[in-house]
Amino acid sequence: MKGLIMDYPLTLTQFFERARKIFHRKTMATRVPGEGLQRYTYADYADRVCRLSAALNRLGLKKGDRVGTFAWNSHRHMEVYFAAPLMGMVLHTVNIRLSAQDLTYIINHAEDRVLIVDASLWHLLEPIRKDLKSVKHVIVMRDSSTAEIPAGALDYEALVADAKPVETWPKLDETDAAGMCYTSGTTGHPKGVLYTHRGIYLHCFGSSTVDVFGLCERDVILHIVPMFHANAWCVPFAGVMNGSTQIFGGPNPQPRDIIEIVHNERVTVVGAVPTVWIAIQAILEKEPQWDISSIRCIPIGGSAAPKSLIKLFDKKYGAYMLHAWGMTEMSPLGTVCRPRSYTDSLPEEERYNIRAKQGAIVAGVDMRIVDEGGTVQPWDGKSVGEIQVRGPWVTSGYYNNPAGAAQFTKDGWFRTGDVASIDSEGYVQITDRTKDLIKSGGEWISSVDMETAIMDHPKVLEAAVIAVPHERWQERPLACVVPKPEFKDRLTEKDILDHLTPRVAKWWLPDEVVFIDAVPKTSVGKFDKKVLRERFKGWKPKA
Repeated sequence: MKGLIMDYPLTLTQFFERARKIFHRKTMATRVPGEGLQRYTYADYADRVCRLSAALNRLGLKKGDRVGTFAWNSHRHMEVYFAAPLMGMVLHTVNIRLSAQDLTYIINHAEDRVLIVDASLWHLLEPIRKDLKSVKHVIVMRDSSTAEIPAGALDYEALVADAKPVETWPKLDETDAAGMCYTSGTTGHPKGVLYTHRGIYLHCFGSSTVDVFGLCERDVILHIVPMFHANAWCVPFAGVMNGSTQIFGGPNPQPRDIIEIVHNERVTVVGAVPTVWIAIQAILEKEPQWDISSIRCIPIGGSAAPKSLIKLFDKKYGAYMLHAWGMTEMSPLGTVCRPRSYTDSLPEEERYNIRAKQGAIVAGVDMRIVDEGGTVQPWDGKSVGEIQVRGPWVTSGYYNNPAGAAQFTKDGWFRTGDVASIDSEGYVQITDRTKDLIKSGGEWISSVDMETAIMDHPKVLEAAVIAVPHERWQERPLACVVPKPEFKDRLTEKDILDHLTPRVAKWWLPDEVVFIDAVPKTSVGKFDKKVLRERFKGWKPKA
């Protein structure tokens, strides 16, 4: 017998209309370099979204058409976040840090009909404009008071001002595509991931629960995670759902910009990769006048934060770091590390050991770990395997990419490529990417565990560990270490090895430690080991 319940579609339309009605007094703001914060209300925001939706419709776009954005984090970018999907179009956030070759491929593969571009980024797009076969219109947003609209482009502000606001939204199915992101493409071409209205809707509820990010109306959210990267971890959508005050980092925000905004605006939630927080800590150490204690939650993703960094931000700055893990293919949320109530009585070091893990699966996601032979592994904290996931906000396939089917199992799980153990409490400990594991003498070495241990050294800023070929052992680890600036000439290989010796198995110890100026980063701030592997190709460890 079917229950007596309404068949109500889970679409972004409901979020938007509710926010317009009850959060109209709340505000959004964008950092404009040299000019401070540009602010407006949710009421202003809603009006402009309705006008932009009408303008896109007037340009001839229809349901299913892709609307590309090539922009920094800003309130205008946020307007596109809702204007396109509310009309049944698909928001496609394009990574501004990719090569011209990748940009051309992605925009053409997605078949974007319109590109909405920040004026300060036009120089990156203009050289490939002639190669973008599907793009009919380029709309430019003035992201500074001196910005100009290039010849042949449309003026975003003029389009919004001239349009009559949409009064009635089209009827949408919850399974309609609302967003689109491409993976970073570390091997082969980047792959397109579609997000449905239903997936984003449920993801927002998941991320807003108290034991995840606990997003609420009282929060002041600073968006530093790029809006082109998995929709800024989907937090802007959840911010609108909850009516949170939202501040956007604007063009190329630097660590000092983040500190100033947190201090002045009493920001409560701000996520970023660990390298950003390492840089922020270096400034705070020298300039104690800044107060970031308003932060109640720092979601950390991309790579693991060293336990020492988590502890430091707790004790010295009163800012709580929260490990999370996920992927573009997961919208992106998979796990969050909240220690349970019954861990409160544990010794402090044991509690920090828990917080250094990637956490437990959030409600809505199923997870398992599978070994090389396809056997599902137990959750005993020792067995390791590839993480496989499924859930209502996990992709079931890549856009127009039949070869991508290899990422999915026959029984419908997504193969993440991350290797982990899961303990009896359900806490996940990422040990590596499958392609980054080091196999030495038939045994696996976790480069992630080694990096985390090295970065716990007080004189180390960053560390990446890669495999180098070895005649006898097949592969051996090479540690690439970046000293903190003040220790540049005072950190030795012996310091690193002495630090590691009590922390890892003896046969894990790197054959050599090399000191470098910086660890290469991907377009979203993760360590780019393929660059290091190329740099040290043919490396011969010292005898």
